[in-house]
Amino acid sequence: MAPAVAVMLLILGYPLLRLLEVSFQQYGLRQLLTGESQWVGFKNYSTILSDSFFWQVTFRTVAFTTVNVALTIGIGLALAQLMNRISHWARLVLTTVLVFVWATPGIVAITVWLWLVDYQYGIVNKLFGLGHHSWFDNPWSGFGVITAVVVWGALPFVTITLHAAISQVPSELLEAAHIDGASGPQAFRNVTLPAIGPVLTLLTLLSVIWDFQVFNQVWVMNGNQPSQSYYLLGVYSYTQSFGSSSYGTGAAMAVVMVLMLMGASMVYVRRMAQAGEVT
Repeated sequence: MAPAVAVMLLILGYPLLRLLEVSFQQYGLRQLLTGESQWVGFKNYSTILSDSFFWQVTFRTVAFTTVNVALTIGIGLALAQLMNRISHWARLVLTTVLVFVWATPGIVAITVWLWLVDYQYGIVNKLFGLGHHSWFDNPWSGFGVITAVVVWGALPFVTITLHAAISQVPSELLEAAHIDGASGPQAFRNVTLPAIGPVLTLLTLLSVIWDFQVFNQVWVMNGNQPSQSYYLLGVYSYTQSFGSSSYGTGAAMAVVMVLMLMGASMVYVRRMAQAGEVT
């Protein structure tokens, strides 16, 4: 396994180390062209951590991630339960639809959703009689559309994985719970959920990582020029780096994002370890 590990460390480790290095430098367009660098220590970090707008974007990112993860896991769990109860042919059709959704390229999916909510010709506006309604004039409705796109794209993987986990729960345990007088929701809460706990925790962690760094949906759906009301940490880091040519500050934001995701990952892994699922 050593060659494969070495390649992975080279491909994944070097960019991360380079990112960390740039975050401690005054790195702008001149440094990019000349190759020179000026070390400034923690100045970039102090700049962003003392910026109230950075914390506003961070709070927005956390709230956006929380809503998206909750909807993805909740709807995915409901669909997985549905797949476990319907007939074989209905389950096959639903699985096929989910696979097609999962196989749709991200930019194509975003384009389709943009057409659905188009200001002039959008089907959604026509169905609800909204006339020429622009969904992205208001950040609340705009983020609602972006959330729909993110959740729609994440549901196939979550649903199919949860269905596989639920199908492995021994039927004897559920029958015993019903014999003891447990209702359907009680059996699900006390038997099914603990059995699929490790898979559910892993999917939640993956969803947090994916949704925390959402970029394409926000960027493309706002015409590649999102206003500051739509900034998430990934978008803010990108605009700071490539829009303002302040690569050191943008790199510092990216490092903070990595540290936040590592913290969330450690919390979930620790919970799994305390539950005896990880040794």
